[in-house]
Amino acid sequence: MPALAAGASSTSQHQGAFNMDSGFVTVKDGTQIFYKDWGPKDGPVVWFHHGWPLTSDDWDAQMMFFLQHGYRVIAHDRRGHGRSTQTDTGNDMDTYSADVAAVVAALKIKKAIHVGHSTGGGEVARYVRQHGKGLVTKAVLVSAVPPIMVQSAANPDGVPLKVFDDIRQGTAFKRPQFYMDLTVPFYGFNRPGAKVSEAIRQNWWRQGMMGGVKAAYDCIFQFAQVDFSDDLRALDIPVLVLHGEDDQIVPFGNSGAKSVKLLKHGKLISYPGFPHGMPTTHADVINADLLAFFKS
Repeated sequence: MPALAAGASSTSQHQGAFNMDSGFVTVKDGTQIFYKDWGPKDGPVVWFHHGWPLTSDDWDAQMMFFLQHGYRVIAHDRRGHGRSTQTDTGNDMDTYSADVAAVVAALKIKKAIHVGHSTGGGEVARYVRQHGKGLVTKAVLVSAVPPIMVQSAANPDGVPLKVFDDIRQGTAFKRPQFYMDLTVPFYGFNRPGAKVSEAIRQNWWRQGMMGGVKAAYDCIFQFAQVDFSDDLRALDIPVLVLHGEDDQIVPFGNSGAKSVKLLKHGKLISYPGFPHGMPTTHADVINADLLAFFKS
């Protein structure tokens, strides 16, 4: 894609084809947030929030599926990730939430369903609570980090802090190899009988390496140690929680199983044997369950 000026967009439309927009929105601190906006402008909107340390490209299988079902699908690259500005500051959940609000306003989206995977699930919960009143009709948390991942006296079955310190160390100083190694448990490729896809692994690595290392490092605290419990309790819209029971990155018992209990209008679907990266490895199942929820 050619370079775009701040706030500019690029639109492609051919006879019988969909609107395919992409561009950047410049937020108040000068950071440029990249977005994709595909499909009919009058169609129902689904907005996708990606996980760490990935990009909006991680939603390809969902965006294509829902595009073909008549939806307008939008996704953005979080600040410091992908094609967005590699920021030194603002790599925190409140700023991520405000960035989403700025892109929503720039695209004039009045009603949308917001779907977040992993760290993106935390971003969805925070955005809906802080900025989504009247703008969000439903939400979905997929393999998502809420309520809180890190182990503590209040969360004794959480993930030990040392695990996240090791992620910080690997990200900061051994990122290329660390990211490649992380793809194995991410997709459950270390399980007996797993069909390993090197293309999927390399695509994850490609996305991760597009982002800024400082922003990726900062974001680890956001997915590991931020408590989203109050965000979940505040949501007064229908929320679907989807989680793999064999998630080796965000363990199901400490996340999806707890999140649904904090939601006013929550529904949980768990999947025996599914990994953290199930939107890619099991896209057919996940897409069908998302579509049923959207239409309900």
